[in-house]
Amino acid sequence: MTPQYRFPFFFFVIFFFHSGIVSAQSPAVAPAPSGTNVTAVLEKAGQFTTFIKLLKSTKTADQINTQLSTSNQGITIFAPTDNAFASLKAGTLNSITEQQKLQLLQFHILPTCYSTSQFQTATNPLHTQAGNSDDGQFPLNVTTSGTQVNITTGVDTASVSNTIFTDNQLAVYQVDQVLLPQAIFGSPGPAPAPAAPKKSVKGSDSPSAGSSSDDSPVDASAAMGLKHQTIKAVSLGVAMFTAFLL
Repeated sequence: MTPQYRFPFFFFVIFFFHSGIVSAQSPAVAPAPSGTNVTAVLEKAGQFTTFIKLLKSTKTADQINTQLSTSNQGITIFAPTDNAFASLKAGTLNSITEQQKLQLLQFHILPTCYSTSQFQTATNPLHTQAGNSDDGQFPLNVTTSGTQVNITTGVDTASVSNTIFTDNQLAVYQVDQVLLPQAIFGSPGPAPAPAAPKKSVKGSDSPSAGSSSDDSPVDASAAMGLKHQTIKAVSLGVAMFTAFLL
């Protein structure tokens, strides 16, 4: 290599190695949002046919999948088994509106990804996608005992019986009861006891009035009879006295 080309070549080698060092020290790119399909997770696990059907009919599954693929916001799902739905009172799902079915599904979804250990320090009531729990309509409380996680809604109590799926964005837990929100299935307050009807007392039904009314004809009849007997006795006496004088 001639001396006139040595310097440019040496400069190019230094620039190449410097660029490689800078690239190696660049911060790692944040992982892309998860493309997990929630219905596929549940279908693979089995025994969630009814829950999957409701997720699809209310479009909740599409919303969850879109959120998982477009953002890093975590989600926790409590998935009731088919046996849990079968244990509901007959006609329960048919007795609520489509809007209430959507709220029922959203009540099983938390807008945060919780590991089982994080439930131990979670602040009750937990917020669900069904609405604000502060107004008392959708309260969801968790309690733990060792590794056991229990969920109370104010209407029923369920237990987490299995972890179906978990990563840094999505956690799906199997529960043994359908979580019934108080806003939809809460027992209404007892109806006030009806006031006893006031009995209107007519004058003829009044004890005092009735007594005087019933007794008056009897007393009048007795008086008339006594008067008639007196007149009769007097007349007889007069007749006998007249006969005696004759």
